[in-house]
Amino acid sequence: MAKETSRTDDRSGIERELKRGSLELIVLHLLAPGEAYGYEIVSKLTSRTNGALGVTDGTLYPVLYRLERAGFVVVRWETPERGVPRKYYRLTDAGRDELGRLTGEWNAFASAMAQLLAQKEL
Repeated sequence: MAKETSRTDDRSGIERELKRGSLELIVLHLLAPGEAYGYEIVSKLTSRTNGALGVTDGTLYPVLYRLERAGFVVVRWETPERGVPRKYYRLTDAGRDELGRLTGEWNAFASAMAQLLAQKEL
């Protein structure tokens, strides 16, 4: 027997897919003002979106690793006098270029969606 999904499940699926598709843009945007470590990125995202776009460490770190491998971020380790070492992430010039490219794509997509949704059905 096929499992039935509710409208709530469908919406959370759309939300999850939109978030997954925009995480690189989100992380690059949050790193644009300066370097940050993982937990700091998670905290900024949660606070700046009132929790609407919150992510877990398990979601964030694979994105950071992909951005590092692509050359969009560089990392440095810092060990505070007290506490555990922290890995700080910073945008490279290529990362800033990618942020600009992704921002343009997002704005075009958002504009097209807004235009479509503003139209009444024919």
